[in-house]
Amino acid sequence: MIDALRTPEGERALATAAELAGGDPLAAAATLRARGVPADLASAALTQAELRRRAAGKFGSDAARMFFTRAGLEQATRAAVSERRAARLRAAGVRTLADLGCGIGADAIAAVRAGIKVYAVEADPGTASVAAANAAALGLADLTVTCADATSVDLTGFDAVFCDPARRRGGRRVFDPAAYSPSWDFVAALPERVPHTVLKLAPGIDHALVPPGAEAEWVSVRGEVVEAAFWCGPLAEVPRRATLLPSGATLSGTGVERAPVGPVRRYLYDPDGAVVRAHLVAEFASTVDGTLADPDIAYVYAATATDTPYGRRLAVQDEMPFSLKRLRALLRDRGVGRVEILKRGSALDPEQLRRDLRLAGPNSATVVLTRVAGRPISLVCTPD
Repeated sequence: MIDALRTPEGERALATAAELAGGDPLAAAATLRARGVPADLASAALTQAELRRRAAGKFGSDAARMFFTRAGLEQATRAAVSERRAARLRAAGVRTLADLGCGIGADAIAAVRAGIKVYAVEADPGTASVAAANAAALGLADLTVTCADATSVDLTGFDAVFCDPARRRGGRRVFDPAAYSPSWDFVAALPERVPHTVLKLAPGIDHALVPPGAEAEWVSVRGEVVEAAFWCGPLAEVPRRATLLPSGATLSGTGVERAPVGPVRRYLYDPDGAVVRAHLVAEFASTVDGTLADPDIAYVYAATATDTPYGRRLAVQDEMPFSLKRLRALLRDRGVGRVEILKRGSALDPEQLRRDLRLAGPNSATVVLTRVAGRPISLVCTPD
């Protein structure tokens, strides 16, 4: 129905649907039908209006002109991430880019706006039509979208390749790279064909799969780790990088350093997920003069408070071996009725613990469930 929504009648239906988005869907459908909009077009317009409303968080004002599918919106790169990637490619001298597996076109759009000419392919016909519609809606003449298998594209003459393999099958996420489409063998071989290659992958990708000499970057947006990206060939600058948006703070290192181990101290730092995924906890610890209380748990402890963009800081008020009875008594003595529960290295279920604590009171606290030298402990903390 994308083509139908791009007709004058479809545009009028979309405009009306946009006014009604977020309200009662049955009433909205009735309003459109009362204005003579056919039922199938009304349904498509209302669906698109709702998707555009949800997409504003990813795409800002562009969302009001773009087209989406539910799966396409969920999997699309956030504008802040794609714009940063495009700027880095442009700064590296990339002028032409093959986008293999473009989805609804988020990364291709950013690349074109950065001054790069993009040839994008998408294997799914419906998704390819959405990407083409977005190129037209945003007036991007340097974005060509074709429905094709990524493995069939002749990469001769392109400055760079960007590949975002499909990580869903039958509507469900797949976590094994062997199940990606195109296959991992094809994806992993791309840097040998085009040295300037960027691979967008799931945050849980195994470090063992990083191509030799490549930079592996993990990106978070407001604390949520959203992707891993392998920068290959001349694009690689450091072995490992964590990038935190929207601040733009980056931390880099080898990814194999080990942080020193010491006792629990006055301040606990909870590193951003991108730092943890990039295996840069040791590098982070060095920025706050911190140590780990357990060599395998990514909580960092320090004697002094240091402002940092790479993690959250808490003040440790109490440390004790984990005991439900003792923890409940301590929190009740302090009038704590609201607890935030963090955990690393603990098998306890936070929501079950919250119920078991049966707290009441005007105060709040953060309870951290973790390990020290293999022993389960609980820390009661406050924001600092």
